[in-house]
Parts: sequence; C-alpha cells; structure tokens
Amino acid sequence: MRQQANSGAMFGLLIMARRARVSAMPDPVTAKAESGSTTPKRVMMLGGTGTIGRATVRVLMERGHDVTCFLRKRDGATDAGIPPELAGAALRFGDLADPQSWQKDGFCGEAFDVLVSCLASRTGAPKDAWAIDHQAHLYALEAAQQAGVKHMVLLSAICVQKPLLAFQHAKLAFEKALMESGMTWSIVRPTAFFKSLSGQLDRVKAGKPFLLFGDGELTACKPISDNDLGNYLADCLDDPALHNRILPIGGPGPAITPLQQGEKLLALLGKEPKYSRVPPAMMSVIIGILKMLGWIIPAARDKAELARIGRYYATESMLVLNPETGEYDADATPEYGSETLFDYYQQLVRGEAEAERGDHAVF
Repeated sequence: MRQQANSGAMFGLLIMARRARVSAMPDPVTAKAESGSTTPKRVMMLGGTGTIGRATVRVLMERGHDVTCFLRKRDGATDAGIPPELAGAALRFGDLADPQSWQKDGFCGEAFDVLVSCLASRTGAPKDAWAIDHQAHLYALEAAQQAGVKHMVLLSAICVQKPLLAFQHAKLAFEKALMESGMTWSIVRPTAFFKSLSGQLDRVKAGKPFLLFGDGELTACKPISDNDLGNYLADCLDDPALHNRILPIGGPGPAITPLQQGEKLLALLGKEPKYSRVPPAMMSVIIGILKMLGWIIPAARDKAELARIGRYYATESMLVLNPETGEYDADATPEYGSETLFDYYQQLVRGEAEAERGDHAVF
C-alpha cells in the first residue's frame, strides 16, 4: 500500500505510541474481564492452524468470543489433524480458491461480527502469494460483507512498508481493498517472529558455526511471540484506538541484531563463539543464476523469488521505516507484551519448547 499522504504525521504518531508503550503488561484476559470492556462477538477466523492463528484462537475464546475457523481442506478434515488449541471453536472446511465455497462452506448464510485473518501464503512465491494473500482475501472480504461483518482484523507484515517482493505487493493490494471497502479495519504489521529466528539451533548444537550475513549487524528487529501477537490481535476487536489504523508492532525491546542472536544462542548452548559470514552479494549472484535458469526451467523462477526473499530479510531491518529519512528506527517501533526471543531460546535449549518453523525458516 502506498503509505498515507501525511507520512510525517503518521511517523509522529508512531513515536508517541512508542513512548507510551507498556513492555510488561498485566494479563490481557484479566484486564479485559475487570474493565468489562470485552463484548462477546461472533468471529470468523482464517489461518487458524498456524502458530499465530492457534494462539489467536485461544485468546479469543478465553475472552469469551464465539470463534468459527474456516480451514483449507488440506489442513486436515479429521479431528486427529486438528491442533488442540482449536478445541472449542467451530471448524469448517472449504476451498479458499472458490468464491462459492466461502459462502457455502464458510459463512453458510450466517451472521458474524468480525473477520480475523492470520491467513498467508506458505512460501511467498508469486503465484501462491497472489492466490492467497490477495485473491483469497478478496473472496473472504466479499463473503464477510454479505454476512454482515462490520470489522476485519488483518495480520499483515511490517516488510510491506518497503515493497520489493511479490508477496509484499499482493498483501498491499489487499490492504488497499480492505481500507476502501467501507468496513472498519485494523491492519496489524508485526516485526519478526520467534520461529523465524530459531532455525540455527540444530546446526549450532551440532558444533557448526552460526551463519551471519555480512558482519551480523546489517539489520535489527524487535521479535514478537505468538502469544503476545495473539493478544494484540484480540485487542483490536474492542479497542477503538486500534480501528482504521495501520499498526506496526514488535515485542519488548531493545532491538537485536543477528550477531546478538548468535552470541546468546552460542552462550546458552555452552559453545565457543564461532561464526560463518556470508557476503550479501553472494545471494545476488545466486539470484542472477536462478533467473537465467528460469528461462529454461520454470521451477527456477520460484527459487529465484525465494532467494530474493532470503536476501531481503538478510539486508532489511524489521523495524518501522522513517519515511522522511528512509532509515529504520527502533525507537519508533511500538512494543507490546512481555515474552522475549532470548527467553524463548532458553526454552528451546531446555527442551521446553519446539520451534515450528515450517516455511518461515531463514536458513
């Protein structure tokens, strides 16, 4: 999406939000219950089987909302394939690429109050991105409006503020459609996810060096946990201050670099500091080769796009981009929640958590 016209004013609002943040929050469910501010709503949930979707469903139900999950048929149509976090939610299965299925199998002619989407393309490859991040969401938006939905909470990504990739343009195209729909909207753009930054645990355990791009300080981020992000998405249902706004959000600060991530992980595993540095230019060479091969081997085109995605995350910070300076600004990146990446690393090392990386692996 092209940023709103008064980008300087928007950036000023972000600074104010950052200064007013609360890093260690009281339990959101208790706080809502005590204030009486939560009004139970009927929620249609998309993307409920992913780690963030599962956390969001759990929080929504804890807050008293009536949740229905519309799932892709291939996500598993039997109870054995359903994540336990979805217990208590109504489950419906359909074809996201079929607009009729949204009506017949999803909303089923029933009324809903809110549409919440954590749905995203699995890889970010162009075909998948435009099919899911854009077209499937357009079908969902149309069906939701016919079902009387007045508010949509959309999980987007902070990287769309500097769109260079197909999936970013697909997300922006739907953001624009949502904002022009006449429906109340909350577009949440989180920074980095814990699962995206945990892919090197096994290689470091095995004695291999921690991989860095450049000196390991090219980028920084404020990663946010699934639980904290699920709570923030749920907040959007009842907090008018989060309506009709683009909402960049990170976890507790300060911002951390890949080098700092490596230092912490190596220390937790009791390993000597050992790094392997990859020049970002090497990725550009690989991308160029794959693009040339794409003229002969179509599958190489998608591989080139995936390599471009990797290069993007290796060279761009997941922080708010100051539109006036063109620089990433950690101080302007709002913070939420209390769970930190380094706490999560400790849980992984102790075997108390398992990283479900899926298609979110960086390495």
